[in-house]
Amino acid sequence: MMLELVRKENELDFEVMDLFEALSDERANVLVQLCNAMVKAYVSVGMFDEAIDVLFQVKRRGFALSIFTCNFFMNRLIESGKVDMALAFYQQLKRLGLSSNDYTYVLVIKALCRKGCLEEAVEVFREMVKAGVTPNAFAYSTYIEGLCLNGRLDLGYQILQAWQAADIPLSAFAYTVVIRGFCNENKLEDAEHLLRDMEKHGVLPDVHVYSALISGNCKFGNIFKALELKDEMESKGLKTNCVIASLILKCLCQLGLASEAVEQFVKLKDTRIFLDKVCYNIALEALCKLGKVEAAMELLYEMKNKQMAVDVINYTTVIYGYCLQGKILDAFNLFLEMKGTGHEPDLVTYNILAGEFARCGLEQEVYDLLDDMKAQGLKSNTITRKVIIEGFCKGGKVKEAEAFFDSLQEKCLENYSAMFNGYCKANHLTRAFKLFMKLSKQGILAVKGCKQLNKFYMERHKDKAVMLLDTMIYKLIGGFCQAGVMEKARLVFDVLTDIGFTPDLFAYTMMIDGYCKKSCLHEARDLFNDMKRRGIRPDVVTYTVLIDAHSKIELERSSSFPNALRSEGKVVDASVLWSEMEEMDVRPDLVCYTALMARYCKTKNLKAAVEVFNEIVDRGLKPDIVTYTALFSCYCAMGDVDSAKILLDEVLFKGIQLDDRTLASFHRDMLKAIHLLRLLRKEADQDHVKIVCSCCVSDLRISGQPLKIIHNVVTEEDICSSLFLELQIFQLEPSYFLDSIPLLSVESQPTQWEPLWGPSGPESPSQHSQLTLVITADYSIESASSFEELSALVLSTSDPLSKSKLSQLAFSNC
Repeated sequence: MMLELVRKENELDFEVMDLFEALSDERANVLVQLCNAMVKAYVSVGMFDEAIDVLFQVKRRGFALSIFTCNFFMNRLIESGKVDMALAFYQQLKRLGLSSNDYTYVLVIKALCRKGCLEEAVEVFREMVKAGVTPNAFAYSTYIEGLCLNGRLDLGYQILQAWQAADIPLSAFAYTVVIRGFCNENKLEDAEHLLRDMEKHGVLPDVHVYSALISGNCKFGNIFKALELKDEMESKGLKTNCVIASLILKCLCQLGLASEAVEQFVKLKDTRIFLDKVCYNIALEALCKLGKVEAAMELLYEMKNKQMAVDVINYTTVIYGYCLQGKILDAFNLFLEMKGTGHEPDLVTYNILAGEFARCGLEQEVYDLLDDMKAQGLKSNTITRKVIIEGFCKGGKVKEAEAFFDSLQEKCLENYSAMFNGYCKANHLTRAFKLFMKLSKQGILAVKGCKQLNKFYMERHKDKAVMLLDTMIYKLIGGFCQAGVMEKARLVFDVLTDIGFTPDLFAYTMMIDGYCKKSCLHEARDLFNDMKRRGIRPDVVTYTVLIDAHSKIELERSSSFPNALRSEGKVVDASVLWSEMEEMDVRPDLVCYTALMARYCKTKNLKAAVEVFNEIVDRGLKPDIVTYTALFSCYCAMGDVDSAKILLDEVLFKGIQLDDRTLASFHRDMLKAIHLLRLLRKEADQDHVKIVCSCCVSDLRISGQPLKIIHNVVTEEDICSSLFLELQIFQLEPSYFLDSIPLLSVESQPTQWEPLWGPSGPESPSQHSQLTLVITADYSIESASSFEELSALVLSTSDPLSKSKLSQLAFSNC
């Protein structure tokens, strides 16, 4: 009732303070209760001066102030940011002789810590001791919180440990604030260690402790640890709340795990914990990202049925979901429904719709929407104009985008940036280039020596101009280099120095890469030397680009093929660049190593290639399929099939995924080999067949005589090498009796195996341990009565190892 009187005081015929006069003859306890009620009422509506008047009215009438009311008043002052007023009020209470209790001192410590007066806060502890008040756990915790909030987490943790050792009572809150501090600084291991430490000291962690830990892990993307902590918390009888739920759901969405977020939301709903609008909106967003907009609509109606106050944010989320699906009509209908329920769209809603209208080429609807915005009292901003321009360009309506851009009375840097980005998204690099040149000539993009006409610099928007310049540089240079139009890329690059901008490492590397792809090594080397002269240190990417390009050109120049690429300028040996990297202490990465190794493989320098591969392993880098393929091909080209087989076994053992192209080629050659052996078995008139690996089919011989029959069936030049390789992979000897073809014995493979590498490559497993393949499935081929049926069974099997076994079984039955 008192709160309503205070709120409607202007409408009353009397002032609320007149109640003191009217009740002056009442008992003291009535006036004190009236005082307490009036103070709380005034504080609730932020009328702190009036609340102070009430308190001192009571004091002037000779009544004692309630310390509890004074504490309530001080706390609200502190929480409202009026720290100085709270401390002044405390000093006034001291002058009036009011005895403070333990909570009063806690509030003073809290206020001083909010001001950053940490030393004065320590004095309050001494003041408490003099007054005979024993500091409680809340007082200690408040001071530790103050240290953490003022960037003294290290000191806060030290004091916590010291008080812990001195058996000073500490609450879970003291641990919570330190744990939260650790989490904010990404010291998650320290935070969890403190959780375990507090349990050892008999302090039971509450939901706030776990919430701080879960929040920290979610903040840095450690979702699995966050879920583990949530499960641990629930196992201790603590219930998950909507705050923790929203943290986990949001983290899942940010990690791109939208389906997992929806699944988690459903699980949380099944536990019947309260989920607020924030949780529901995250679920709505996740469903929209998954393209399940209809399910999102059902969830929106569920919120309405639960009497949840659906707001503009919830509606806008689903509208955005419809736009992602290109369902502009459904989005607009929901927009109208939202307005019909009394929810006024905000600027975000209008921007989403405007961008989608533009993308769909609905030019008139865009202008109508802008008029509707204006009627609602909303003014379009730079984001509105940006999404419209870029939306038109995304939809291929570049002319409409230009018309809208030209209609803007005053153009800011964001408008130019939007038009430029729009050109790039529409793949109109030439128009983007012209806009760039226009801006550079007008001095808008100048970094030093700016012209007086450059209004953007006069308005102190230099940072925005530099940001726009960066965007234009990288998109233009990158686009032109990718398209192979190096003349325009170089023109953009040269403009940079003219306007006072120093190209960075990224810009130089893009240009060098572009020139290398065009085999213009002279220009690439000039830029490389120029960047070093400017003091820009090349990184491993720059060196990798040059090493790869010089290797390819060197090989193609030495090639006898008439279509070999030519390059002007001297080709530097790639090893020179490699030595330079070592001198500059630029450590090669896997890509760089692979480029160098590929060069050695193509020049059939197997020893050097193996040395590079060994260095990769020694440095703790993990070779990928590209690295293995390069070395594998080199082994095969050099006829070292044993090493090739060991390398392939290593790839299979480590579970490295082979791409579809590699697998298809592997199994196609395997079936060719089986088919060829059937023909050999039918046509051969001798028992012993010796297959010699070569590069052409005519080198296949039986007892020294060419197999003319082969030319009538297979004409590929690589069938011989493929056949020989497949036989070796499946441990079939090059020399064998057709009438007694051996089956590969299949045994259990050891649980752990690492290939042993010698100075010249992998050593044969027979030198150390028997290596066999693992076959985990049992296949029956009794139903396959012909070779064709066996071949079909091989092709229908997806597992590589299973294919191998089936191929061998087919081979043995051919």
